[in-house]
Amino acid sequence: MACLGVFVSYLPVTSVSVSLPAIQRALGASTSQLSWVSDAFVLPMAALILTTGVWGDVHGRKRVFQTGMALCTLGAAISLMSDTVQWLWAGQALSGLGAAALLPTTLALISHAVPDHRERGKYIGLWAMSLMGSLAVGSLIAGALLEHVAWRWIFLLPIPVSLIVLVVAAFRLPDSRAPHGRRLDWPGQISAAVAVTAIVYGVIEGGADGFGEPAVVTALVLGAVAAAVFVVVERRSASPMLDLALFRSPAFTATALVAMISFLGLIGFFFVLSLYFGMVQHLTTIEAALRMVMVTGVSLLAGLPVGRLMHRVSPRVLITTGLVLAAGAMFLLTDVDAHTSYVSVAWRLALLGLGMGAVITPMTASAVSSVPYQLAGMAAAGNNAFRQLGGALGPAVLGALLTTRALDALPGHLTDAGVPAEASARVVDTAREQGLGAVAGLRLDAATGPALSALGDSFLDGMRLCLTVSASLALLAALACAVLLRPAAKPTAPASPATGEPAARPASVPVG
Repeated sequence: MACLGVFVSYLPVTSVSVSLPAIQRALGASTSQLSWVSDAFVLPMAALILTTGVWGDVHGRKRVFQTGMALCTLGAAISLMSDTVQWLWAGQALSGLGAAALLPTTLALISHAVPDHRERGKYIGLWAMSLMGSLAVGSLIAGALLEHVAWRWIFLLPIPVSLIVLVVAAFRLPDSRAPHGRRLDWPGQISAAVAVTAIVYGVIEGGADGFGEPAVVTALVLGAVAAAVFVVVERRSASPMLDLALFRSPAFTATALVAMISFLGLIGFFFVLSLYFGMVQHLTTIEAALRMVMVTGVSLLAGLPVGRLMHRVSPRVLITTGLVLAAGAMFLLTDVDAHTSYVSVAWRLALLGLGMGAVITPMTASAVSSVPYQLAGMAAAGNNAFRQLGGALGPAVLGALLTTRALDALPGHLTDAGVPAEASARVVDTAREQGLGAVAGLRLDAATGPALSALGDSFLDGMRLCLTVSASLALLAALACAVLLRPAAKPTAPASPATGEPAARPASVPVG
């Protein structure tokens, strides 16, 4: 049930990403409207993932699991029937709410069912494989469907899968919850949701309109204030949503930082890579999906053996090695161009997938195993919240870097390509006002070919900057892991959120 739950929750991530050009053509959406098709899914997931973890601890994880599956079904149905971009936003938002409920709940269900952390590693490996399998299958299904039918049909698959899982869960899924004394923390939930929503909104809109805009400044200031309020509230709460004492565990602290930093770079990289395949190499949706699956597919294959290795090899070694491999792969990708062959790109993407496959399973298992099993829902929700926050910021941050660098380089490349001054000015104005992709629709007679070539060269300049930043973030995450992810000399349990005293910890669950 946990594997099927995380599979359904992550299906919209890559299936929608590779379908955005088709959605834009069908609905006549502007660039900013199109960006919110993905953000409408990510934002509620990042903002409410902590809250749903607590709801599972208090009201029962089976009930929250079933609610998440139902929301994913309803969201997919609305997206399937939508005929405007606004209805598509609504469907994506409901699917994001469902994913927010499923991610921490599925991990907590595994932790409850398998209290031995050595045995649990194998099952969390299967969970991670399901996550990566969803990313791989989503892009391939979307690519295949878009060759033959309308874009709406990419939302069909989650509906029957969710309905089947709901029926089976009603009869076969056992329930679990946190010990008595755990209760809802409304001030913490509200301040966390406001902080995440405001920060993500500010970064997304700042990347599009500039960080000096009043609305962007207001959002970022509001996010910072709400984050400070969250810290104060959680320190004083008798039953905190995210017990800050959890950060006394080096393993939990390290995995939280690794989750945020690595997913900021990775999801941002996927965003840039999909644009490269479309705007520079001019590939079809299925051709781009077949290249993207080299990352998710290899990561999927690496997940299970890595889960089995976890009781023989330190998670610190696995995660650090994986992040270094991922960073190396992204540095190697900086020399690709418009004519780079499939084989040349594929082995580098496979190396990236291998690195990420070595990171996701031990990162998740370490976060859950670093706390008492009674607080598994809180730890899983916290780790996933940091992961989704990084994933939400990644496309915004790297998208802003890509656009800024490409626009700065575009006039020079147009001059080098011999594009006349009048046509060059038209290209630059279109790129600044409507986005880089809008240049492909211009008709410049004899200058069209050279202008598109110059656009591709400018995009590559921006992509190389993004790859360098992503690789540097992966190395930073590797450093954080190497420094912080150490076995504790003397295990110290986080304070119980109900009593303030150290929580009891089973001997089989280590801190580090």
